[in-house]
Amino acid sequence: MPHCLRLACLLLAGTFLGAAAQGLPPEVDAVLAEGGLPRDAVVVLVAPAEGGAPRVAHRIDTAVNPASVAKLATTFAALDLLGPTYTWTTQVYFDGSVRGSVLQGNLVIKGQGDPKLVMERLWLLLKRVRALGVHRITGDIVLDRSAFTVPARDPAAFDGEPLRPYNAGPDALLVNFKTVAVTFTPEGRQARVRVEPALAGVRWPAHVPLAAGECGDWITPLRADFTQPARVRLPGSFPAACGERTWNIAWPEPDAYAARAIAGMWEEVGGHLGGQVRDGVAPAGAQPVLELASPPLAEVVRDVNKFSNNVMAQQLFLTLSLVHRGTGTFEGSREVLAGWWRERLGGEPPFTENGSGLSRMESITARQLGQLLQAAWVSPLMPDLAASLPALGLDGTLRRQRQNIGLAHLKTGSLNEVAGVAGYVHGPQGRRWVLVAIANHRRASAIRPAVQALVEWASRQP
Repeated sequence: MPHCLRLACLLLAGTFLGAAAQGLPPEVDAVLAEGGLPRDAVVVLVAPAEGGAPRVAHRIDTAVNPASVAKLATTFAALDLLGPTYTWTTQVYFDGSVRGSVLQGNLVIKGQGDPKLVMERLWLLLKRVRALGVHRITGDIVLDRSAFTVPARDPAAFDGEPLRPYNAGPDALLVNFKTVAVTFTPEGRQARVRVEPALAGVRWPAHVPLAAGECGDWITPLRADFTQPARVRLPGSFPAACGERTWNIAWPEPDAYAARAIAGMWEEVGGHLGGQVRDGVAPAGAQPVLELASPPLAEVVRDVNKFSNNVMAQQLFLTLSLVHRGTGTFEGSREVLAGWWRERLGGEPPFTENGSGLSRMESITARQLGQLLQAAWVSPLMPDLAASLPALGLDGTLRRQRQNIGLAHLKTGSLNEVAGVAGYVHGPQGRRWVLVAIANHRRASAIRPAVQALVEWASRQP
């Protein structure tokens, strides 16, 4: 990023430092009181997007947990440090010679952090291997995950919900977010079970019995048993009143997901494997026989922010140290992000544990978020970041909102006892406002109607 942008960021920070705090608008205060959310449990900022004194500054120097609003720092830093056209590549090596249609040796797939290696793109990768003339592999398919070094993690550790897709962990060779989609379709007296993708060696029941009664919580009555992940049991029933439903699951055996998915896809594209799928490393000094590029970073950032995808955000975060340090680590990426913050925005950076906001250790102030959003607004990267934020009432995590439709682009964040937003509000005559509103409290969700009142108030400001 050019020197002029850094100067602009520092000038914005100076404007903030000299600004006197102003109180909450009365209508926002009233909504907070009605919801039982104390004023000292929220931080609020409304300021001109192009810089200048804030219109509202309530507890803006109080550090709070931002939940997924933390993704703003990760995504803007990535756009600035890597560039909006940055792509990840997944490389394929032949560790052996090809004779006829047979690879006499191993096929090596090296991941480099692609956040969006979904099944359609894995199919394309393996079809390209087939197009190189390989029909059978006498050895193994070797998965090289060495680009990232991340600690072992328990997917249940954060909130006791290991099957929730938001708890999937990062991986240098992340395949399909380590998730499966299980669809239940009522047919006669049973519900047909369809699972995508097909994981090699995993068996699912073909049907489950239908039950009477209302739909409600339809997952618990299935009594899903993943004690033996290779043989899933569904001894319960599915409510007929639900119609067709899909259950998205983070695979309970996450470290084995890529191996099972790749083995299954290799068979699907018509390949034969003599050995097994296992972890390993690419042969030293070898050149890849093909590379599959990811979508560009700007497109990935849209997915991260629109849908608050945690594992994609962590992939992006780890890529910062992969590119700048040679290996992707959480500690290395924290250092890269902190250095970028000091250089571009000035002052001490916020703390982020993993770049996604899925953490109880995240810490940032409304002032810091305001500085980041103002800096982004005067940056050439503004269109990429602003367009990645959910449009109020239209898409992403804000698609179900029914007030002030289209008046704001806001990143949302939500955890137990944490809720908030940060982004841009559209005012009259093309005016744009930075808005930050976050609550840390047992009644944090009560900030949502206050956010609507604040958006409406800000959108009227000249």
